[in-house]
Amino acid sequence: MKPFYFPLTPTQPDYALDWETIVQTYTWLQPLEHCPQNPDYHAEGNVLIHTRLVCEALIALPQWRQLGSTEQSILFAAALLHDIAKPAATTIEPDGKITAKGHVRQGVKMAMGILWRMGVEVEHRLAIGNLIQYGSLPMWFWDKPDPQKAMITVSTVSRCDWVALLSEVDVRGRWCQDQAAILDRIQFFREYAIELGIFDRSWPFASDHSRFLYFQKENADPSYAAFDDTVCEVMLLSGLPGMGKDTWIANHCATLPVISLDVIRQRLGAASTGDQGEVIQCAKEQAKTYLRSQQSFVWNATNLSQQLRSQLIELFTNYHARVNIVYLEVPLTIQQQRNRARSAVVPQQAIDRMVDRLEIPQITEAHSVQWILNANLKTKQAIKL
Repeated sequence: MKPFYFPLTPTQPDYALDWETIVQTYTWLQPLEHCPQNPDYHAEGNVLIHTRLVCEALIALPQWRQLGSTEQSILFAAALLHDIAKPAATTIEPDGKITAKGHVRQGVKMAMGILWRMGVEVEHRLAIGNLIQYGSLPMWFWDKPDPQKAMITVSTVSRCDWVALLSEVDVRGRWCQDQAAILDRIQFFREYAIELGIFDRSWPFASDHSRFLYFQKENADPSYAAFDDTVCEVMLLSGLPGMGKDTWIANHCATLPVISLDVIRQRLGAASTGDQGEVIQCAKEQAKTYLRSQQSFVWNATNLSQQLRSQLIELFTNYHARVNIVYLEVPLTIQQQRNRARSAVVPQQAIDRMVDRLEIPQITEAHSVQWILNANLKTKQAIKL
């Protein structure tokens, strides 16, 4: 992982937390001060108070201080952002009970958007986002239908030791009667991760295909070495407008047929907004033609959400295709320049909405995932997960 420093992360020798400057600098924290919490679980007060206590607990832990500066920054940023969506998700029920349903999933997207606009690189954004996504898992993982799979998932996209650390400080940063019991559950999570051999590393799948099938099926054996019966490959592109998808395809997939939603819209005279049902159906019919003949091809669209990608991947793999997701990203300033140069400029408001719902592809989704992060797309520089 590249070196990374999240601004205002406390540093040695004293690891002082300048909370006033942090709140003044990161204005996205300020709404947390006006967000109440259920006193049964958060008697310390509003969400901003809780966030400060979590950060204080984190930087006081010897385990955090022993990490490298990049790892310290990632965990500190996750602690700052872990409840960022609570103001939007909090509801006071008719009986007076305070709830914040869905704040974790919503918070991951909000945090990723904030970090994108700060210029944080994709690998660090995703490391922070995954910690937020799974930070509460150690408290409740044994209640999952398949606790082992939940932990293997964490080990594949993040690190169990980091997740346990964030979970611990989340609990230490609150006032609740069951604090000791929850800390015991987190310790059990650590011990089980050590038993599985994934406390500080990922699960060693036998192959890419074995890993893919494990995450696609229920009750699968993570140690099973699956026979690879794939017969062709689909390059599934993903990325915001202006990231260079067309250029990358021209430079690296020139011999493959391309299914482009933009091209289909032009042929059908369809708008880029509104109902896309006819466009998608036409694209899928083209894909089925290639799949039946075992012809590899490229699917070119933004494909920003994991849910949308999963529907396409299910279609492709039903025909025994290997799926390689190619995610393209350039810095915000370059993306804006490219978008302005397009024949059909995408309004900035639309781009902003896309950023807020973007889910960066992860290795649990496909046979392979590449992040193309180089602005010069004539050179094939990628991070392969």
